[in-house]
Amino acid sequence: MPNSPSTFQRRSTFLPFSPPSISEEEIAAVVETLRSEWITTGPKTKEFEQLFADYIGASAALALNSCTGGLHIALAALGIGPGDEVITTPITFACSANVIEHVGATPILADVEPETLTLDLQQVAQKITARTKAIMPVHFAGHPAEMRPLLDLAAQHRLFVIEDAAHALPAKYEGQMIGTLSDFTAFSFYATKNLTTAEGGMLTGAPERIAEARLWSLHGMNRDAWKRYSSEGSWYYEVVLPGFKYNMTDIQAALGIVQLRRLSEFQARRRAIVAQYQAAFSALEALQVPVERPNVEHAWHLYTLRLNLEQLRITRAQFIEELKARNIATSVHFIPIHLHPYYRDRYGWRPEDFPVAYWEYQRLVSLPLHPRLSDADVADVINAVYDVVSVFRR
Repeated sequence: MPNSPSTFQRRSTFLPFSPPSISEEEIAAVVETLRSEWITTGPKTKEFEQLFADYIGASAALALNSCTGGLHIALAALGIGPGDEVITTPITFACSANVIEHVGATPILADVEPETLTLDLQQVAQKITARTKAIMPVHFAGHPAEMRPLLDLAAQHRLFVIEDAAHALPAKYEGQMIGTLSDFTAFSFYATKNLTTAEGGMLTGAPERIAEARLWSLHGMNRDAWKRYSSEGSWYYEVVLPGFKYNMTDIQAALGIVQLRRLSEFQARRRAIVAQYQAAFSALEALQVPVERPNVEHAWHLYTLRLNLEQLRITRAQFIEELKARNIATSVHFIPIHLHPYYRDRYGWRPEDFPVAYWEYQRLVSLPLHPRLSDADVADVINAVYDVVSVFRR
């Protein structure tokens, strides 16, 4: 149980928010690749694609430099462009909206459910017009969006579905892995993610869709670039699309292959930490803990507390500063899309246009959650939160 305020002990070192979990095995795999004939896109990347597809049960996968690249390619491969609209959520990182702008389409925001902070399907339905071409749900913090009714709604209106699964490896919806449900799903392997390749991502979908996406991923070339320099390759290639440069390297893939083997270990530790957080924080009326609905398996990329601010004498910003003073790192996920100057000014959005997203943003705080946390670290986080709540409770 947490210490009482009178016995609170501030930890002596700063606890980082989400450092990567890298072992000697990953380091050895990267060194081996550096000593090989291939360091950019090559055989390790192909191996990682197959292993990842097998892991989640996807029929095909494309390794990329980022989740952002995956979302951009998905839109391009589906022919979405100027004059089209794509519905997404305000509670996401800016890349979800940025890529819609990149292809010349218009991002249309729909508000979120209060419980999971994923897309509210009633709000989505109200935003569909003759110009709507796709829906882009975001699996916030690792909790899947309500995919079955969303897919039904998309089918009814003949819309594509592109999932932003940056947080959602290895999440499940109704027993099925995220990455196997829709037209395209994009994953992130950024340094803070549940599986990391430092920078990187993966796009999954049907084989014919991934084949089209592969052309877009590397300059629109009609053959794998790495094969041009192998014994089985040819110098000749043709550019058939005005493609991008979003390829993953073998150095990254070597890291990812080992991380994928360790993913179940990582997730077991994440769940153990979450169980301790949930047990401790559920007892505090000043806090609202995250949910995991019975029809999903949460990936627990983030642990997002919500402050019941009416029960505290401090703001969310002050709460964060108080934890920092107690040597606990935190973050906020996310500043809503419609509050950023570019989108606010371009579309004339006001904070209250998406009231659930705006209200919940003002009380969100993400706590440290990563496999490197020891039980002593977790206890330090819990005790620090208890101390702040105790000192500043109304």
